[in-house]
Amino acid sequence: MTVSTTSLIFDLGAVVVDWNPRYLFARRITDPERLDHFLAEVCSPAWNSRLDIGEPAAELVEERSAEFPEWAEEIRAYLDQWPRMLGDPIPGMPELLAELHNRGVPLFALTNWSAETWPFALERFPLLTVFRDILVSGEVRLVKPDPAIYRLALDRFGLDAATTLFIDDKIDNVRGAQQVGIDSVQFSSAARLRTHPTVASALAS
Repeated sequence: MTVSTTSLIFDLGAVVVDWNPRYLFARRITDPERLDHFLAEVCSPAWNSRLDIGEPAAELVEERSAEFPEWAEEIRAYLDQWPRMLGDPIPGMPELLAELHNRGVPLFALTNWSAETWPFALERFPLLTVFRDILVSGEVRLVKPDPAIYRLALDRFGLDAATTLFIDDKIDNVRGAQQVGIDSVQFSSAARLRTHPTVASALAS
């Protein structure tokens, strides 16, 4: 086994594993327009980001329920039935990660994820054990694309930005990593990631 000189940091949601509130709420809210409204305006991405940065979920649910009382039951379900938002691993990623791991490539993860729901992900996805360490935004109260979280990741993982590749599906997060000198790529599929020069080189070593 050859040890790679480049370390890889992966985002998790939509890169390694599938998480989507629609998996839960499409069964609860059958009208497409009402579903879109709920996910865009009530339990919105901006609201979910407050969970990711470590705000207490119970307080956020209570606050949101007071603001949207007609949606109180669904808002509560967002917390109580959260594991039902998890899908499967992203196609091709378990195999790719296993190959990289078996070749001695140092693998890490940096994710925007609530500290309160993170244990469900660990239980649901055994493949996460390939990572030497995982920095969870809700545990450190920082979120991507804040440059501070990338600096913290480099320090915690003991990595040099010059020999690290970061992979994320969101372009803003890619650019945030680039701001601190980390070579970064926007994820679209496992097959395409395999063709990235750094990843292809690691797989060929």
